[in-house]
Amino acid sequence: MLKLLQHPLRLALLHVEGWGDAIFTPRYNPMYHLGALGWWMYWLVAASGIYIYIFLDTSVAHAWSSVESITHDHWYHAGVMRSLHRYGSDLFVVVIMLHLLREFAMDRYHGVRWFAWFTGVPLIWFLFFSGVSGYWLVWDMLAQYLAVSATEWVDWLGVLAQPLANNFLTPDALGDRFFSLLVYIHIFVPIIMLFVMWIHLLRMARAETNPPRYLALGTLAALIVLSLVYPAVSHEAADLTRTPAVLNLDWFYLGLFPLYDIWGPGPLWALAVGVSTLISVVPFIHRHKPRPSAKVDLANCNGCTRCANDCPFGAVVMQPRTDGRPFEKEPIVDPAMCTSCGTCMGACPTTSPFRTKGAVSAGIMLPDYDLVTLRERVDAAVATLKGPVRILVFGCEWGARVEALASDEVAAVELRCASHLSPTFVDYAFTRCGVDGIVITGCRDGECFHRLGVRWTEERLAGERDPALRDRVARDRILIAWAALTEQGKLAHWVRLFRDELAEKRSGASVQAAIDHEAAMSGGAP
Repeated sequence: MLKLLQHPLRLALLHVEGWGDAIFTPRYNPMYHLGALGWWMYWLVAASGIYIYIFLDTSVAHAWSSVESITHDHWYHAGVMRSLHRYGSDLFVVVIMLHLLREFAMDRYHGVRWFAWFTGVPLIWFLFFSGVSGYWLVWDMLAQYLAVSATEWVDWLGVLAQPLANNFLTPDALGDRFFSLLVYIHIFVPIIMLFVMWIHLLRMARAETNPPRYLALGTLAALIVLSLVYPAVSHEAADLTRTPAVLNLDWFYLGLFPLYDIWGPGPLWALAVGVSTLISVVPFIHRHKPRPSAKVDLANCNGCTRCANDCPFGAVVMQPRTDGRPFEKEPIVDPAMCTSCGTCMGACPTTSPFRTKGAVSAGIMLPDYDLVTLRERVDAAVATLKGPVRILVFGCEWGARVEALASDEVAAVELRCASHLSPTFVDYAFTRCGVDGIVITGCRDGECFHRLGVRWTEERLAGERDPALRDRVARDRILIAWAALTEQGKLAHWVRLFRDELAEKRSGASVQAAIDHEAAMSGGAP
């Protein structure tokens, strides 16, 4: 059932993200930085909220007038901050909901990722409660409607000794003490939310909490322009002797309140709790058969720490050596954290297909896709090549399907992740297998299923990260072509262009060899 919803949603998002690449470039595509944009919105909303608080009168009698003064008398600074606070909060909701939708569509919520998914659900509750409580502080007719509806909704549970809604029965019933309590709620809920956000990222190594600088500045500039063009304004002052008639709702935060008016508290509680529970248990309903976690072979490990440094989920940690060999540390793999992506195997300096003596092994490997298996698949793939130009494609299982590229001149080897591939296999394919070119593909930059595979692969091939590709390997015979599942045709086109380029170089080399041979035979220049 979930797959029927997931697959078309994933294809739709991949198309949207492709358009984002064309408009913003992959580096600044906002769809690739939704989580980081959420953090950016949190700090932006917090900073603007603190600034507004300086000018806010927290008494019932003067709260509305102080907000009016902020909006109109000091529009050029406090007023802009108020609007920035409002629109930043709205964008916070957008990026968080898109983030949730994208993680679901991209199948990133089960296995090791269940913890981040599960802890993300209370964040949604905290976010909406923070937004609703913020509207109370304006104390206009909208705030009155929200306060009465929200407290009646809570009172329906019957868990409080005195109904909260009694504070809004008459103008005299609402005092400054209770109103100050609303202010404290609006301050402390975001603080608790920040703590939960930190917990949310505990199992993610190198989690991105800061979007690229120009994306952050561009988002801020857009919000400022919106604040100047369409400033946030209040309704008329609250009056508990009157019932609000016409209200302009912020649908990002307040969309459930009309349902409260229609359905009443019971059905709305059922909807809110039911949807939250359903989202929470999705990782446990839709389970994938787990793959064997990475295994350490201490006989081939010198404790270099590369596997621990590169693991995207912190599944590998270094501990004191236990086998008596003269090395300080050894890696330990936590099976509960390992996604079997093979990144650690690609990072290990002993992952070398050139090895022939003794047991062919590496310091850390995937049991079901180890060094020998990968070498055998490379050898078998190359053996199928019959054309004049021989190209080997390495691709991850989450990007465009590399098997579809197979022909007399193109062979493919599928990997768990692009970072599963050690640069030594690129060298091996050229020097031992005699291929003319190598294509490395996988998830589009920013969509890497295992988070860091694209980055680590590019840095290894560029010599910026160990293990680095040897200098003897000709870089112009390697094509890096990240392609999403929706870009099968584009990848095939790139491979054809690469094949033609290699054919031209090979032809040129043959012509040059013939000229040199003729010159040698004639004893001089032709």
